Amino acid sequence: MSGSIKKLVSAPWLHSNIRNVKVLDCSWYLPFLKRDVKGEFLSAHIPGAQFFDIDEIKDLSKADLPHMLPPPEFFGSSMDKFGISNNDHVVVYDTAGVGPACRVFWTFHAMGHGKVSVLNGGLPAWAAQNYTTEEGEPNVAPNMEKYTAHPVSNLVCSYTEVVKNIGQLKASAGEQGAQIVDARPHNRFTGEAPEFRPGLSSGHMPHAFNVPFTEVTEAADPENPQVQTLKSPEDIRNIFAHAGVDLNRPIITSCGSGVTASVLYFALLNAGISESNLALYDGSWTEYALNPYSEIVKDVN
Repeated sequence: MSGSIKKLVSAPWLHSNIRNVKVLDCSWYLPFLKRDVKGEFLSAHIPGAQFFDIDEIKDLSKADLPHMLPPPEFFGSSMDKFGISNNDHVVVYDTAGVGPACRVFWTFHAMGHGKVSVLNGGLPAWAAQNYTTEEGEPNVAPNMEKYTAHPVSNLVCSYTEVVKNIGQLKASAGEQGAQIVDARPHNRFTGEAPEFRPGLSSGHMPHAFNVPFTEVTEAADPENPQVQTLKSPEDIRNIFAHAGVDLNRPIITSCGSGVTASVLYFALLNAGISESNLALYDGSWTEYALNPYSEIVKDVN
């Protein structure tokens, strides 16, 4: 879908090509961290960047689920406000390094927009090169042509599809059906630690694998550990294989609410896994565990 567009770009590449791309700051943090990401954006962002708010550009009809994929029309109108056209090459970044920007990368792909790249290392990598930032609201030239999303349904997995897939996994002792790979920390996956959402059970889906999203990134420079970059394709393949995942079979990524699942999705794409073999469970563990009929496995006594 994306042709010759690089999925992962460096800060020097973006610095050289910034006039030819549209840039979005997609920073997001868990609510309990109480980070004012919009305020941080206004105080310092890559020149020309606009702020993509994951908590606003979403399906507003699903109040229980924090940031589900926005309806195509709403995504399109949001792109119109950003001045982004269907033909634009979009570069997304965040302040974590390789994190929430991957969620927006996946969102663009799910809307049929393949010309999108993630800035490796995010804003910290840009700052580490001593490139300038700007502050305040950016000036936006709105679209002259209306943006039209072209949803790619096979990249998005629903609750019904996940439950059906679990049925296949259970009936075949894990041999048939897509493999479910959960990006949450191991102690929440096992059920040892609680979920962040009060009253939501921890644990995991039957036959799921666990690859915490932090395992696919690393500090680019030991002396600058806040710059987290994506590990090499070989390292990523080894990490998934070590967790028991067969990279030749279809994979559904999941997490707490659909954000860090996209880090695994992005890492797998960069490791050479075909997009046709990948999907992301949009509602993820929050949707699954909220349903009283869901089967939850705990690996603790």
